[in-house]
Amino acid sequence: MNAADLPTFVKGHGTGNDFLLYADPDGVAELTAETIAAVADRHTGFGADGVIRAVRTSAPGVPAGVVGADSVDSEWFMDYRNADGSVAEMCGNGIRVFTAFLRHENLLDLPDGGSTAIATRAGVLQVRREGEEYAVDMGVWSAPGGPDALAEGFDVSVVVPGLTEQRPGLRLDLPNPHTVVAVESADELDELDLHRAPGVDPSPEHGTNVEFVLPLGEQEVDEVDRDGQVTGTVTMGVVRMRVHERGVGETLSCGTGACAAALAVRTWFGDGAPDEWQVQVPGGTLRVRALAEQHVELAGPAQLVGRVTPL
Repeated sequence: MNAADLPTFVKGHGTGNDFLLYADPDGVAELTAETIAAVADRHTGFGADGVIRAVRTSAPGVPAGVVGADSVDSEWFMDYRNADGSVAEMCGNGIRVFTAFLRHENLLDLPDGGSTAIATRAGVLQVRREGEEYAVDMGVWSAPGGPDALAEGFDVSVVVPGLTEQRPGLRLDLPNPHTVVAVESADELDELDLHRAPGVDPSPEHGTNVEFVLPLGEQEVDEVDRDGQVTGTVTMGVVRMRVHERGVGETLSCGTGACAAALAVRTWFGDGAPDEWQVQVPGGTLRVRALAEQHVELAGPAQLVGRVTPL
């Protein structure tokens, strides 16, 4: 890795899920997988769960499969890579931080309450600004196991250090792959060893994020306005979550994983389960809302920390 060839990065995070972001409007500064892994390394690099490149959808090299890449409705493509340099289809925390980054760099004018279209490998997604937070329509989710898996509530088995036996897991795609596993207590959740990838049977061809969740039922949760003021309470489903991210390891948060966790617990609860969920992750709190036509919305903070300039 030649530091002189590296761009200036901005460090940001969404509930502790952290990223290195840089602007490449004309698509001329794509980093190799090896370079991304080097800069994301927490010991010998700058440290991050992933690297995000901002490139205009009209630039050369934008993937042909990006929906609407030639559309003026979607000016920016979020090129997201995991910490090991591998490509990820989407990142729910990342797209919020990406939008905040575009605003900060004066590449996007987005007033409070306004929406913008961001192109990703999962298609073009709508991001709405809510003060200093952002809400994202994450698109359509699906269950690889189909209706039978949703009816049963599981379609794989999972083993991980800290659990004495294998547990059933439910696969959900958003569109990156997730496997959601329920635990029985806070102690059980806290004692999991997520330094290594959990074992999933049958083994997924392209790997999977694995979310371990503790359902906490329905609770009265503070309702907060865009200025951060508590305006009342609302009843929401509540769940705690830890996650091992494919290509990264355990992270403090995972946006698509929070969606998968809420959707899985909602499926397990059955008829009458709430549409709105609070997902508590080690790095903070996210909000998930089940929408019509199998869409799901993710909302939460996005914070920029500072610039990282290679020497």
